[in-house]
Amino acid sequence: MIKFLDLQKINLSHQQEIEEALLETFRSGWYLLGEKVKTFEEQLSAYCNVPHAIGVSNGLDALRLIFRAYIELGVMKEGDEVLVPANTYIASLLAITDNKLVPVLVEPDIETYNIDINKIEEKISSKTKAILLVHLYGSIVFSEEIKALAEKYSLKIVEDNAQAIGAVWKGKKSGSLVDAAGFSFYPGKNLGALGDGGAVSCEDETLAKCIRALANYGSQKKYVNQYQGYNSRLDEIQAAVLSVKLKYLDEENNRRKEIANRYLAEIVNPSIILPNHKTEENSHVYHLFVIRTEKRDQLQDYLEENGIQTLIHYPIPPHHQEAYSHLKALELPITEKIHREVLSLPISPVMSDNEVTKVIITLNSFNP
Repeated sequence: MIKFLDLQKINLSHQQEIEEALLETFRSGWYLLGEKVKTFEEQLSAYCNVPHAIGVSNGLDALRLIFRAYIELGVMKEGDEVLVPANTYIASLLAITDNKLVPVLVEPDIETYNIDINKIEEKISSKTKAILLVHLYGSIVFSEEIKALAEKYSLKIVEDNAQAIGAVWKGKKSGSLVDAAGFSFYPGKNLGALGDGGAVSCEDETLAKCIRALANYGSQKKYVNQYQGYNSRLDEIQAAVLSVKLKYLDEENNRRKEIANRYLAEIVNPSIILPNHKTEENSHVYHLFVIRTEKRDQLQDYLEENGIQTLIHYPIPPHHQEAYSHLKALELPITEKIHREVLSLPISPVMSDNEVTKVIITLNSFNP
């Protein structure tokens, strides 16, 4: 069986360094807010070329804390609107609604699956205060047009960078493109921890200080609480692992690109629609390689029968989730079509060339 993602194999490729880092952390006797977290934050800051990086508990908290900080700093208030792609994982919406802000869903581009830049301005109202850009599947969605819109309407732009760490737009890494960015280090991400983890990056020192305090019970000084905060801290063990794996991120992303390029060049089945990212070189790190077909369930069964594991990201769009039942009347045909048809193929830095070849041959032999 070709696994969709062999996490064990990925982590074992760094076994010695990870075990040494874990042992060192264990022996240090310091497990929260210590040198390992500080070091990783400095490394992430340098990697993304931003002045501030704050480790937090997970990717959802990273986004949640950004919006909460903007509220605490008076930039936003409850009831304000945030534009967000309709085609996204539910965490993007949760970060907005958890702060009593209002998500305004924007349809995606059918070819890139990311937010349709041409449909953003029509959704802006007097209540709009931010755009949440989701770099879905590892592909940066950004443009000079988005920057101009943000300036024209005095909007903040936030990156949901859970899937695109290491991607580049015009020489700048994802996480450094706009006002603030949230990262996820969920184990299956391109930079994955051995448990949950996340981070925020930003340029603004005031915003960074507020986020750091909010993540630590609202406190900048022990037992002195400026805000009604959270307990959302990256722990020393996960930071130690991430410091090891960050060194190999670009190399592993390059392997993902190699596999993606083979898929793009060699999958020629007319019933399968390949992604068309319309982006510059290195702006996609292929966290996922997502195809579309009207025979999605049939294709997934066929691949399973032939020893190839696939996943569906994501079978139910957010506006059809029970949690957001008040949005179910929205007409979002492109989003709904994507969620009916997408299928994620195996892609990871530890896939062999022979495994890639098998996936391609099997896909090309599919005859619905």
